[in-house]
Amino acid sequence: MSTPPPARHSRRPARSHRVAVGLTAAVVAVPLFLASGAFAVYQHLNHNLDTATDVDKYLGTARPTTTATATADPLVDGYEGRPVNILVMGIDSRDGKNSEFGYVPGMRSDSMFLVHLPADRSRVDVVSVPRDSLLPRPECTHADGSTSPAVASAMVNESFEVGGGKDGNLTTAAACTRKTFEAASGVRTDEHVVIKMVGVRNVINTLGGVPFCVPVKMDSKKSGLHVLPGKQVFDGQTSIQWLRTRTGVGGDLWIGSDLKRLDRQHEFLQAVADKVHSENLLGKPTTLLKVLDQATKAISVSPGLGDLRSIAGLAATLRGIDGGDIEAVTVPTASVPHTGGRVAWTSAADDIWQRIADDRPLVDPAPKPSTSTGPSTHTAKPHPTKSAGICG
Repeated sequence: MSTPPPARHSRRPARSHRVAVGLTAAVVAVPLFLASGAFAVYQHLNHNLDTATDVDKYLGTARPTTTATATADPLVDGYEGRPVNILVMGIDSRDGKNSEFGYVPGMRSDSMFLVHLPADRSRVDVVSVPRDSLLPRPECTHADGSTSPAVASAMVNESFEVGGGKDGNLTTAAACTRKTFEAASGVRTDEHVVIKMVGVRNVINTLGGVPFCVPVKMDSKKSGLHVLPGKQVFDGQTSIQWLRTRTGVGGDLWIGSDLKRLDRQHEFLQAVADKVHSENLLGKPTTLLKVLDQATKAISVSPGLGDLRSIAGLAATLRGIDGGDIEAVTVPTASVPHTGGRVAWTSAADDIWQRIADDRPLVDPAPKPSTSTGPSTHTAKPHPTKSAGICG
């Protein structure tokens, strides 16, 4: 049986300026804080960042090699001239402040994707990792010095909970997840970002909600999602429920597929990008500061991203990127029988990781159109959207 190719998430050139807006906000805001009487604001936002300062000691030495080393120069790309791999983890911790989403002990990475920035910063590659992927997990060290043993096969999102130990330490949790990913993919991660559930909700509420089109009525007792079809505005709570929902009634929820949920998450993130663009945050400094305040509280980052100036310096090199320069795929997987919906990476995943390691595009460029003067047989296909027939 042939190996299926990675699932591609279509690029949307018509919305390319959304990317530039977000990057410009990061690049412009920080220098303004530094050059004005708002330095205290910059300090406040920078203090919000939860930085995993000692993560390197938990990553160990048995890692894929790299020549990339971040510098600490402010407002400069610390990885200039070198590719950067950033592992992003959205955590589904539902204790403490997160318990309002339904109490569940422990914490796991609910979403995971690798962001690859090539050395020439000409594009952005994004690889989504299904949380139900069964992978070997290496031995992980906890903050108290104890260790968890290596296992031959476990869901990748469990690495976060296991690595966090009894105290739920975000640094060791991220380190264990990075070790698991690196061992399975052969790709070294240079930095990481952990996104906290409550923080995402607060960002959405600060934006005044996100307009979204729901294709059909959907209900999930497990996540608390109850939405009707058509145009509506998701508040922070509903947004989190939408991002978390995998099982229920309506649409494709009956399948209970993590891959389907990834598709819904990507569609929602595009809606968030549209909202940010429509708000013109650069022209609304008060709103921008509120959003940045909530956004910086929502993440935990590795040292190379532990200063807003470093983030702005990296973002500055991507200002020329548009929607046509962003390629997103999902790791190719196959179902593992008798495991309750778990999946294994197929051999096609090897090509993705080799492309990342070689700093090559995830997808080969389309062949140039023929110079033949004969009639074209190509028929352009409209991009399918969730709004067709419902919110059009």
